[in-house]
Amino acid sequence: MDRRSFIKKAGLAGAGAAAATTLAAPAIAQSSTDMVIVSTWPRDFPGLGLPAQRLSARITELTDGRVNVQYFAAGERVGAFDSFDEVASGNAQAYIGADYYWIGKHAGWAAFTAIPFGLTATEIDAWCKYAGGQELWDELGDEFGIQPMAAGNTGVQMGGWFNKEINSADDLKGLKMRIPGQGGQVLTKLGASTVSLPGGQIYENLVSGAIDATEWVGPFNDYFLKLYEAAKFYYWPGMHEPGAQLTLGANKSWFTSLSKNDQEIIKAACTEENQRTLAETNANNGAYLNRLINEHGVELKEFNDDVYAAFGSAAQEVLEESKAHSDLAARIMTSVEKARAEIGAWTSISDMAYVQKRNKVLGMN
Repeated sequence: MDRRSFIKKAGLAGAGAAAATTLAAPAIAQSSTDMVIVSTWPRDFPGLGLPAQRLSARITELTDGRVNVQYFAAGERVGAFDSFDEVASGNAQAYIGADYYWIGKHAGWAAFTAIPFGLTATEIDAWCKYAGGQELWDELGDEFGIQPMAAGNTGVQMGGWFNKEINSADDLKGLKMRIPGQGGQVLTKLGASTVSLPGGQIYENLVSGAIDATEWVGPFNDYFLKLYEAAKFYYWPGMHEPGAQLTLGANKSWFTSLSKNDQEIIKAACTEENQRTLAETNANNGAYLNRLINEHGVELKEFNDDVYAAFGSAAQEVLEESKAHSDLAARIMTSVEKARAEIGAWTSISDMAYVQKRNKVLGMN
């Protein structure tokens, strides 16, 4: 082959390669998919709203835009408590929220956020990952076409904000309190009148007197909701959410239509945010508790043993009623009890025992 023929053929090959490159770009762009995420949290809200936005952005980032997330906070596309149906119906691809909001659909959902006297953050993480929890969660999700993934945790929550002191279980009778999930069912058994309000509606209801008390999360989250403006008694510890796990629930048909790689990326993003939210909350709660007390005159109160005993009796009744809902609910709650006994036994002689002795020796009690 002479030099001219070689150059001519090489030029044609180069032109062909360039054309192929030109054609390939739109094909890649067309392979991206939109992922609408609806949330139960207000926009730009520290502690819950911002992590949900962070996770949404992270999914787009890690998939190099193959999964293009459009995030809608509570009320921007649908109401907070409508997000589950929006995803189950396929109108949105995922929700971010707390699964105990859906106990009206199935009692089993409560266990995957928190149940009274249930699992701490490290315990629920262990249960889901290594003690059968995720398999049961997947089975429950399949009934509604949802693929659930752990995507955050608040740690142990505070007992709530009250406009009067709670010195006995009788003080709960007639109390109007915002508290969702099984925690609300416990308070109802003790004579309170409970409602489940989304976060964006709590402040106005507490200020107006429509409710007498509320729980939200803890000092970091509660500070920005300004609950201290409406109630001064801040009780601890919360029995209702000892380690509230948050969820990204994806429409399963949509989720399984993705490549295995992108499915795993979304799961990894959720795992990352699960740890980040807990770390962020724990890093901030102490500082914001000091601000609530020192800057806003909040009175920190501990539930006494008699009140906690009443909580415990009512919680056991609620647990048994949840088991009676269905075979799956019974298997879920029984699995939680097993994890509480076995994983909890280690917690009692590890983290809990160490912290108690450390604080005693250092005079931190």
